[in-house]
Amino acid sequence: MIFRFVKVIPAVLLGFCLFSFINDSDYENKIKEWRKERIIELKSEQGYLNLAGLFWLDEGRNTFGSDAANKFIFPSDRSPANLGEFILENGKVTLIAKPDAEIYANDQLVTKLTIFPSDQEIVLKHKTLRWFVIKRGEKYAIRLKDLDSPYLKEFKGIESFPIAEQWKIKAKFEPTVGRKISILDVTGRLSEQESPGVLVFNVKSKEYRLDALSEGDSFFILFGDKTNKKETYGGGRFVYTSKPDADGYVSLDFNKAYNPPCAFTPYATCPLPPKQNILAVAVTAGEKNYGHH
Repeated sequence: MIFRFVKVIPAVLLGFCLFSFINDSDYENKIKEWRKERIIELKSEQGYLNLAGLFWLDEGRNTFGSDAANKFIFPSDRSPANLGEFILENGKVTLIAKPDAEIYANDQLVTKLTIFPSDQEIVLKHKTLRWFVIKRGEKYAIRLKDLDSPYLKEFKGIESFPIAEQWKIKAKFEPTVGRKISILDVTGRLSEQESPGVLVFNVKSKEYRLDALSEGDSFFILFGDKTNKKETYGGGRFVYTSKPDADGYVSLDFNKAYNPPCAFTPYATCPLPPKQNILAVAVTAGEKNYGHH
């Protein structure tokens, strides 16, 4: 009987270890799959690796093309000397293209077109170049992309911390109805954004708090930590969570913390973490720094 009992223990332990291994592998595989999708998105036409310029519009005429005399200088090997001009008048942006510019919108050749405001984003095309209007506060800009961008060609992937399930944290959501927080972006523009609440969680028995922003069916978190300017990007990182469950908790998975676009290109307008979201702890999970932007 004693012999049988002794033999049962290794079997139980083996089963437990195997169960734990399967669970760990399943979680790691999910994070690895998330990282693959993240890379695919970054490298896509809608990603940030192909950004090639950011041009702030002045009221009135704004010429563009490869010639240095233009207001906005496009890449010389992608653009003729003069493609045309953007006219900004009281929040309305109109494209006036040169007759031979070969600029397309939705695969239709255009010479004059109101491109902002519009029911849907209008993306203009010339060879490998793509551009559209963005609005930041009361300012308007042309965001330029190049599908043959050197940033895209030189991209070799993103280094990340080892996947650790301890950084998948259960956080309590504390609602703050009607509260607004100040968000500064890298261009120096300040905006007041509504925060639906605060995520409260513990790391190594110490409590931390993060103000959340709503984005669709998710919470969007801008945060900084002790790894910034060392292992991770100096301007902080982003992470999404689902909305709270029936008990008011969310899963805050720092293994999915990722770099803002400004880590990859100088042509982005990234928000920075508010001071209350800079954690006094090193979050050794998620993406590490990339480049020197």
